[in-house]
Amino acid sequence: MIQQLSLGVRLRPASTFANYARGDNGPVLAALLGRTQGYSSTPLWIWGPSGCGRTHLLQAACAAAGTAQRRSAYLPLGQPEFGPQQLQGLESLALVCLDDLGVVAERPEWQEALFELYLGLQEREGVLVMAAGVPPAGVAFPLADLASRLRAADVWQLRLLAEQDQGAALTARAAVLGLALPAETLTYLQRRLPRDFAALCSVLDVLDSAALAAQRPLTVPFVRSVLDEISSPR
Repeated sequence: MIQQLSLGVRLRPASTFANYARGDNGPVLAALLGRTQGYSSTPLWIWGPSGCGRTHLLQAACAAAGTAQRRSAYLPLGQPEFGPQQLQGLESLALVCLDDLGVVAERPEWQEALFELYLGLQEREGVLVMAAGVPPAGVAFPLADLASRLRAADVWQLRLLAEQDQGAALTARAAVLGLALPAETLTYLQRRLPRDFAALCSVLDVLDSAALAAQRPLTVPFVRSVLDEISSPR
């Protein structure tokens, strides 16, 4: 059972290390896995462009920590309803994953809360994992003590999945959802949609719900009808 602090944020069942299309990001997965198992308590900062799987990996880390009976929390800081108070008490956990850190990192009201969380986790040998669109050097932290510590974290850059690998990865993801993705349907999706793996995965989730509701396979005509419906103005 995943022992995640209840903050109104649910982990996606498909967000596991096994389901991540790693491409060139194998070393990042290894660094994350080591922290979920308690082999290292050094803070970790992962960064990369939209679509590289930052959120997937942070949620996967919490899922892996749960299987090892290590309490964890995942917080997407880009959500407007989240404030610095959400960080209170997290220092008692084994793993804290902060997503979209760049959104709040330059806001003064977040600085003390982030700094206290950092110190509290270090004192208890808890692990802090952060994700953003840029490396720590690209963020202007107002609090110098916080900035110096976060810039000393282990930093890994995530690479986008190569276009030639997206088809196999999307087919594998469909299989996890219990879907058969025929070759002609995959080709249709790749031609119609942006070559953005995150966008393809989001559409696959929509198709999964539609196929379940209609009890239909993912044929090209069915997929076309679903995409036309969601793209039509209401």
